[in-house]
Amino acid sequence: MESNLVKVKVFPKTKKEKFVECSDNSFEIYVREPAERNMANTRVRELIARHFGVELSKVVIRTGHRARGKTLAIIK
Repeated sequence: MESNLVKVKVFPKTKKEKFVECSDNSFEIYVREPAERNMANTRVRELIARHFGVELSKVVIRTGHRARGKTLAIIK
């Protein structure tokens, strides 16, 4: 399986949702969901899946489940 790696910096529990592309594979994502019960992680995966036009199941968090900085893999 091939995959693209994407670096993400997450800002949970913000008033407005915002998706900022810093470079080709680097993003800053502001989400309303809090960083508890995996809610912010799920929303980040949804936004990345929508941006790259893939299914949610194709976006996997490789590192940083409990950190602000995350590495996600987009499986093709």
